[in-house]
Amino acid sequence: MGEGDAAGGLEVDQQSGFVADAEASPSLPSAALAALAVGVSRARGVFGPQTGTSAELWQLAWPVMLSQVMVTVLGLVDIAMVGRLGANELAAAGYATQLLFLGQSALFAVGFSCVAIVARAIGAGRRDRARHAHAASLIVAVATAVVIAGAVLANPRWLLGLLNADEQVIDLAIPYLRMIMVSTLMLAVSLTMESAMRADRDTTTPLLIALLVTLVKVLLNLGLIFGMFGLPRMELEGAGVATLVAQALGVLLFIGVARRASGGSPMALTIADFRECRGTLREVARIAVPGIGERVQLNLALLVYFAVLGHYGTVAVAAYTVGVRVLAFSWIPGTGLAAAVATLVGQSLGAGDVEQAERAGWRAARLSLMVAVVVGAVGALARQPLAEAFTDDPATLEVLVPFMLCVALAQPLLQLHFTLGGAHRGAGDTMTPMLAAAAGNWLLRVPLAILFSWGLGLGIVWVWAALVFDHALRAVWLLLTFKSGSWKTARA
Repeated sequence: MGEGDAAGGLEVDQQSGFVADAEASPSLPSAALAALAVGVSRARGVFGPQTGTSAELWQLAWPVMLSQVMVTVLGLVDIAMVGRLGANELAAAGYATQLLFLGQSALFAVGFSCVAIVARAIGAGRRDRARHAHAASLIVAVATAVVIAGAVLANPRWLLGLLNADEQVIDLAIPYLRMIMVSTLMLAVSLTMESAMRADRDTTTPLLIALLVTLVKVLLNLGLIFGMFGLPRMELEGAGVATLVAQALGVLLFIGVARRASGGSPMALTIADFRECRGTLREVARIAVPGIGERVQLNLALLVYFAVLGHYGTVAVAAYTVGVRVLAFSWIPGTGLAAAVATLVGQSLGAGDVEQAERAGWRAARLSLMVAVVVGAVGALARQPLAEAFTDDPATLEVLVPFMLCVALAQPLLQLHFTLGGAHRGAGDTMTPMLAAAAGNWLLRVPLAILFSWGLGLGIVWVWAALVFDHALRAVWLLLTFKSGSWKTARA
């Protein structure tokens, strides 16, 4: 994530060619409605008893984790290949990808709403409504992608300049940025169609499509970045072309699946479904807006943080670009547990069992802390060899290793707020995680980074330390609000 949504085994992952910034807490704005849909199905004997045990949490979490591993690997492959071109190219990719995250975050929120409404319709036996929700989600997703891509591409040089990118880096970034922003139009389609399939409990087909798209993306990266397989050497721009082609392939594969779908599947869309989805459009938008708001403000804060890093030069930006992706693996357990606990909390509240919902939340929190201790220790002790696996530039390594240490130390805080954020969203409380994220970023991380950098002129390690304060505030905020029980009365 960077993030997923699950309901009774219906997991949602961000199947794309990029990794949304994993520092941005995974968003599950639709988990409560999805859980309600599962509750209807469970009453008909589709699902077994939900006890919220540790085993059940892991059973729900591991598919999300596996999907995130694959997406994260692809992001690392991208960075590892681009990193061989030099620090300027690596920084250019980092700047461009930060702008891409804005579009991706909005699309993920639309995907979450698609899962919620489609799953609810399927649980109620309303296959026609499931198709209408799918059609409405496609319209909202494509419209969202057009608006965001258009806004970014209208003046990319000015936007990159706001992030303090050097002119040389901007020149490298713009061609790459154009390619990946156009690819978001296709991502809008494939992500939404994948969400509809997963809401119908088809997790195998999206996984197979993802494997094929990933393979094509890696091969095209090798060919177009380095000039292998008889293809032209395009360097960073080649990585953008590879993304565009891979995303186009993904859309074609999803459309091919849809054309073969039976009439009872939410994938079996017709022109009539698009004509009859007007009422569902408002519902999709209503559910998506809180998630979009949270993700956009998170990524805006990260853009400001990126601008502060630009004060230290290209090397600092390159180090952050590599470090976030290396450590993205450590955040996958939190993403999976957040999805799992959201499902269990939502189902328990839907069944009127508040105590069971609370037990599931605390159990998931304890599991997240246990995982965090192990992952944090590995990250701290192995930070040097991990960094060297993705860049051989001495200057980048010098600032990258302290960054990885800071994030390793923050693991318990980060994993805890990921998981408790999922518990709140499963109860239908999407406002509390949004407020916690806004407070952590805009009251601590961004102001502290600016103070340490521009105000006091301190070294880059102090800017890295600012992110630890951010995750600490988010963890404490969500811990206190979950303990208070305010989420128990949230409107699902």
